[in-house]
Amino acid sequence: MKQDKNITPTETKTTASDVCRWAQTLFRLHERLAPRFARPEPYCRVLAYLQGILSETSRKNGWQLAEHAGETRPDGMQRLLSQATWDTDGVRDDLRSYVLEVLGQEDAIVVIDESCFPKRGKKSAGVGLQYCGTTGRVENCQVGVFLSYATAKGCSLIDRELYLPFDWCEDHDRCCAAGIPEAVCFQTKPELALRMIERLWHAQIPISWVVADTVYGGNLDLRTWLEAHGYPYVMAVACNEPVCFQAPIGRRREEAALVEAFVLHDEDWQRLSMSEGTKGPRLFDWAVVPILHRWEDDGKHWLLIRRCGDDPSQKTYYFVFAPQGTTVPEMVKAIGARWHIEENFENGKDTGLDHYEVRSFIGWYRHITLVMLALAYLAGICITAHGPTSPPATSESAPQSGAVPLTIPEVRHLLARLIWPTPSSTRRVLAWSWWRRCHQSRARYCHTKRRLKVG
Repeated sequence: MKQDKNITPTETKTTASDVCRWAQTLFRLHERLAPRFARPEPYCRVLAYLQGILSETSRKNGWQLAEHAGETRPDGMQRLLSQATWDTDGVRDDLRSYVLEVLGQEDAIVVIDESCFPKRGKKSAGVGLQYCGTTGRVENCQVGVFLSYATAKGCSLIDRELYLPFDWCEDHDRCCAAGIPEAVCFQTKPELALRMIERLWHAQIPISWVVADTVYGGNLDLRTWLEAHGYPYVMAVACNEPVCFQAPIGRRREEAALVEAFVLHDEDWQRLSMSEGTKGPRLFDWAVVPILHRWEDDGKHWLLIRRCGDDPSQKTYYFVFAPQGTTVPEMVKAIGARWHIEENFENGKDTGLDHYEVRSFIGWYRHITLVMLALAYLAGICITAHGPTSPPATSESAPQSGAVPLTIPEVRHLLARLIWPTPSSTRRVLAWSWWRRCHQSRARYCHTKRRLKVG
């Protein structure tokens, strides 16, 4: 008679002592930032700023973060972002070092992408009418270019740059009002991405793959730099991107969408999973075509084509640069890591990535850097809290281990409720009421006046 198998997963409970240890980790991370500050006041306030970001405060702006810290005015939090003296780029480097320690450097994938921040006014640095991926249309917003660092353990944002439209760089008075340094000149989004990758190269950080969408894959300068420095990449390109390849009738130069008709057959396609989705593996059909680099087949350049199984007419094209012998499953696995940065943006905006109310150039960088630091801290907690899983049972009668790892929102919720709760003191709320009413009344007046002016 067959024995019954216990398939109930073993539960791992998070205790109050675990949450207290998580809080101590933040204090140790804060201690690493001490050399970046010239005075103790902004150094101490950064810890309060991080705790406010990790709390359940509805908006992570100067007003509510100051209220969470028990301060009677928002001036200190606003001064931290705009006027206090501290090394913002140094904190970014400390953030990157912490991410490397937590996530490791084995098979690391760097993902490039941008995120948009809708704004109402016209004085915030870099704001203007641009395509906003958050809303899917052209509107008044700021655009930031980000790098995400992903390994088998997890992923986290490690660098950021604010995109300044050309009209901003040509308006000296507007740049001075926003605190933009004179040395800052116009750079395209791929140039900003290259600037951040160069920082990784100078820091001698190993990278297995660089992954990006068509905004960056279509930039020849970025691809050339990565090839010259030996960084493998897989980047999406437009369907009309020119491709040089070897056809049966000789060497040809065609658009990416036309290559398939010359060299591919039905047996050249293989179905592979790009990543795990909410409904299971995300399966697509894939085919690869060698690309002639300088009219020669060096075995390192390919055109990778992705075809949707439900609708074969929907295809996506990728340029791939990798060592000889790289397989299609390895390329597909790298593409699957592209979606990690979307997870970073989702968690970041839940943590206040777009809640800032600062107009200055340096204020944007400081707020974004501190939110990225909080995200890296949460990612590290998720990894250490889960720990090594129990070995799989070999006996039919042995219980199976199926502990589900904690997520970033769950960790933040526990910390917010148990360690850094939102203050509920009536005295503090009453003390804030007058300042908040004045601020909200003036904002309503300005917005109403602007709407009436434009009809």
